[in-house]
Amino acid sequence: MPRCTWCTNDPLYTQYHDQEWGVPNRDPQALFEFLLLEGFQAGLSWITVLRKRERYRQVLFGFDAQRLAQMTDAEIDERMQDPGIIRNRRKLEAARRNAQAWLELDEPAAWLWSFVGGQPKINHFTSITQIPAVTPEAQAMSRALKKAGFSFVGPTICYAFMQASGMVMDHTLDCDRYRALSAGAGA
Repeated sequence: MPRCTWCTNDPLYTQYHDQEWGVPNRDPQALFEFLLLEGFQAGLSWITVLRKRERYRQVLFGFDAQRLAQMTDAEIDERMQDPGIIRNRRKLEAARRNAQAWLELDEPAAWLWSFVGGQPKINHFTSITQIPAVTPEAQAMSRALKKAGFSFVGPTICYAFMQASGMVMDHTLDCDRYRALSAGAGA
């Protein structure tokens, strides 16, 4: 199957590319997980985060915002000893803070989707070099998230989040997923 050129032969990457990336997702739980994972990815490669994703699910209470919002400093200290995750105290503290901010949102999924007008934005790029790292929508989302109390949500992270959750579809024209997703077939 022809894939986007960024997708390596790593099974985790191909599964993520083929089944998740660019697929419109409106599930609040999944969106919260993506938002936190994108924050953990800051400064690192996405494959690094994918390889640690299952461990994050275990140590971050299945990305349950209610429980994560109550994570204690002692629990953060415990996680700082876990080699199965990215051991960055600022990112772990941000996950707790972001969970608290998430719980303050009335309808987080609808609110996040509002930055693309509620519908996936289908791009038509022929090359990975055409895909932006930041867009005005991502900048607006970043500003709004920061105002709502979130951290590790800069515009680049927000654009990657939009791509991951299918708010924008950036599969290139030569990728098989482009045809399926641009036609509305989803996963």
